[in-house]
Amino acid sequence: MNLKNKIVVITGGTKGLGKALASLFLNEKAKVVISARSKKELQETKKELGIEICVGDVTKEKDMQKLANFAVKKFKKIDIWINNAGITMPYSSIEKINAKQAHKVMEVNFFGTFFGARSAIKYMAKQKYGTIVNIISIRSFVPHPRSLVYSSSKWAARGFTEALRMALKPENISVIAVHPGGIKTNLYDKFKPRLKPSDYDNRMEPLYVAEKIVQNLKLKTPKKEIIIKKENGLKIHFT
Repeated sequence: MNLKNKIVVITGGTKGLGKALASLFLNEKAKVVISARSKKELQETKKELGIEICVGDVTKEKDMQKLANFAVKKFKKIDIWINNAGITMPYSSIEKINAKQAHKVMEVNFFGTFFGARSAIKYMAKQKYGTIVNIISIRSFVPHPRSLVYSSSKWAARGFTEALRMALKPENISVIAVHPGGIKTNLYDKFKPRLKPSDYDNRMEPLYVAEKIVQNLKLKTPKKEIIIKKENGLKIHFT
């Protein structure tokens, strides 16, 4: 896919992987709209990168509808929608899981993906084309026994993505699942003191993961599912 002049919408676009993706799409001459909850962080990112911004919470469908409406009003279409926003929570046994935190993880990681995709489809169905990219996790294949809720949220997102791909095939809308291993993002900042240095250092840089995602999209026929792992003895598998 030639990314020049493509209209790309990214949720969770002010930090980490989302910001790295925005920067790479700009390098490809695409038009980018990012969304996040923090107006201040959005404005700072707009000043730095020169992109369009729209405040929004992925757990609120009206906000995702507003984001889609904003992108179409500005650029007349949406070519690529990336559901990137996600959160995690501390490792814990099931007895010690905070139920309120657990609900929030499911709301962001699953329903955020659901609401984002549904808002994009409203316009992509009319266009009769489009690409939805859901950033999921390697945990959707390999759960962690002390990351019960996060793993479950990603399994749900993976199942949704696979079913959605089947549903949208007749509409000429592609649905791509991205399953990265651990990434060095702000998600882990609050937990970093509890991690072994090697646990954090072995995670991938956001830019590295973003490059693999963009490389896949630039293929004549992008892969529908990609697993991204660190290169230190591990391969990057495209399936």
